[in-house]
Amino acid sequence: MAHTIPLKTPLDDTGLPHRDTLTSPAVAAPADASRYYHRHFVDAGPAPDGGSIAFRFTAFSGFEAEPEMPADVYDDAAMTWELRDQLRDQYTAARVLWSHSRLRRQAAPLLHKAAPLWSAWTTARDELVATFAEFWSTGDGLWRAQLLRLMDAERAAREAADAFDVVARDLAQAVADQVDVAGWDEALPLTTVAGELGYDASDWTVHHVDDYTHPLPQYRIVRDGVDHYGRATPLTVSATQLIEEQRERLREVAALAGDHDQAHRTLA
Repeated sequence: MAHTIPLKTPLDDTGLPHRDTLTSPAVAAPADASRYYHRHFVDAGPAPDGGSIAFRFTAFSGFEAEPEMPADVYDDAAMTWELRDQLRDQYTAARVLWSHSRLRRQAAPLLHKAAPLWSAWTTARDELVATFAEFWSTGDGLWRAQLLRLMDAERAAREAADAFDVVARDLAQAVADQVDVAGWDEALPLTTVAGELGYDASDWTVHHVDDYTHPLPQYRIVRDGVDHYGRATPLTVSATQLIEEQRERLREVAALAGDHDQAHRTLA
């Protein structure tokens, strides 16, 4: 079944229950250029806005090769520059739709995996905040025990953040691959894809892929007297910043209480 799909909106290339329209300022290529049409191309006609042309294609699965205009178009003397421009618009539209289908295909299993990991992170983060808040009602003789509970909560938060960042990196790469093909103006938001699968990803921390692939400063943890270093990926950075803010507050309290050295030994 053919679909008319608009630019800059969610696209129905994978059987999802919606239809759209992709528009271009070009006019439909005439019949004598039909031998160069993309195999998914159906037809073209005036878009609903009346100022452009809507291309219709059969649904892309995302498994196809990236649509590319045949090189023979440039060697064909019958192809004027106007016809080449029209075909170029058609293939541009095809690439946008194909890239959206590929993103949906690639992101779906990652989103299914990311959803429980994000929940685990928010649970661990909330537990860390709650454990820190308990110091306000912890007696002086019980602070060491509470510090141990805080350290356990810190470890859980870091591990949860790191686990989510591993999947977020793959999601970020899939998004970057789609943008590389279609451009930022035709980027399909990851939150849209997640919503189609029933997930609200509006608050998920998924940064640009460069934040996962480029070297970043590492964070340092002293555990059992040994330095341990972790990757400074986006959510791990957030967890580390929260932990350091809490520890700095505890150092200040310990210093004011005259236990400065002990505070630094415990919270280094």
